Amino acid sequence: MKMILSASAVLLAACSMTASANPDRAAPALSEKDQAGLERALAGRTPGQPQSCVRQLDLGASKTFGGQVIVFDGPGSTKYVNRPSGGCPSLEFGRAIKTRTVSTNLCSGDIAVAFDPVSGIEYAGCPLGEFVPYRRGG
Repeated sequence: MKMILSASAVLLAACSMTASANPDRAAPALSEKDQAGLERALAGRTPGQPQSCVRQLDLGASKTFGGQVIVFDGPGSTKYVNRPSGGCPSLEFGRAIKTRTVSTNLCSGDIAVAFDPVSGIEYAGCPLGEFVPYRRGG
């Protein structure tokens, strides 16, 4: 099953490298601007337990921060934060992403493939990380 996500999701997955994907290399810090944008997007929400999968039907628009973080709109006021593991420099330059999964869920390890939305040319992909739900309230 393929799902096309907003072009902004492309920028977020770029150059992602988490400590869990490579314990010898920490993820680069977000710029002040990206960190402030991420904080605004998650304002008033608290993180829940990471989930390995989320129903694709529960994912809406997405926004990226610093080529490292994808924030997906979820049901209600929930936001899902995903930090793609292993880095993905091809997910920049205004490209969009397609995800490839064999189920109705989008899961950690599923591949997000960068593509040019105008020409349709596909570039390299990267594996998604876990989905951390951020919900309003406690």
